[in-house]
Formats: sequence, C-alpha cells, structure tokens
Amino acid sequence: MHFYNLTIISIALGLDAFSIAFSVGLNKKTTKKKAVILIMVFGFFQFLFVTVGGCFGGLFNMYIFHLSSRLGGIIVFLVGMLMFKEGLSKEEKLSNLNFIIIMLLGICVSIDALVIGFTLFSNFNIETLIVRNSSVIGFICSLLTAIGLIISKKMRKSFFLKNYATLLGGIILILFGIKMALC
Repeated sequence: MHFYNLTIISIALGLDAFSIAFSVGLNKKTTKKKAVILIMVFGFFQFLFVTVGGCFGGLFNMYIFHLSSRLGGIIVFLVGMLMFKEGLSKEEKLSNLNFIIIMLLGICVSIDALVIGFTLFSNFNIETLIVRNSSVIGFICSLLTAIGLIISKKMRKSFFLKNYATLLGGIILILFGIKMALC
C-alpha cells in the first residue's frame, strides 16, 4: 500500500476521534491532563485495533463490525447524554470524563480501525503492519484528536459557547452515537 493511500485511510479513521475530541474539548472542565490522556488513548487504540485486525485477517468481519459499531454508538450516546445533563445543571461538580470513559471512547472510535485491519491489512507481514501501517494510523489519529481539542478550546472563548459549550458537546456526542448505532 502506498503511503498516500495509507494517509488517506488514516485521516478517514481519525475523523471519528476528531469529532469526539472536539465535543469533549467543548466541556470547560476538560483539563490538560485529560486532554493528553485522550490523545494517547485514541492513538493507541487505533494502532492496536488495526494491528489486531490485520493479524486475524477477515475472521468474523461481518459479525464483529455490526455488533461493535452498534455497541460503540450506544456508549457514545450515553456519554453524550451525561454531558448534556451536566450542561443543563447549574451546579459546579467534578467532570464525568474519567479514565474509564476515556478508555471506552477510545475503543468506540477505533472499531472501524479493527475492520480496516481485517479487510485491508490482512495480507501484510507483521513487521510492515505494526511498524508502518499501524503506527501511521495511530499517529494521525492522535494528531487529529489534538487538533479537535485545540479547536474546541479556542471556540469556548466565544460568549455563546462559553455558556452552552457542554450542551453543544453533549448534543454532538448524542448525534454521533445515534449515527454509529444505526449505520
């Protein structure tokens, strides 16, 4: 596979992570520590899932993709509901974005990477798969996650988003979760 094609595939896979990171970044309680963890977790799971998918080839492609995509959509939807509820609440409390939720989001945005590994990368030897393809996909996913967080942080400074950012982020996650569950 040419590097150009691999980059295009990586960007397509990383757009889910970008969207989730953008939504999470709109929450004013998202700390730098959580942002760094989110970037690392999303990139790691993209890397891991492409590698696992490539190693196991086309096994259970149809079953795993449909079941996991729906389950991932439900989890993203529930996180969006929690974020929306927090946006409606006027009381200040600790953010619901803990390590377990970050891990679940990382898994959810990486399901499509598992399928790509199953379908496109099953013919590669393990060194090529891990060193080149999976690493590029993980890196680009991390980069897109960081970009999503940075853009959302800049947008939080507007008057409207300052007051309604958590609601908007929750709505985006809810819609994204519905899309994942139904498609």
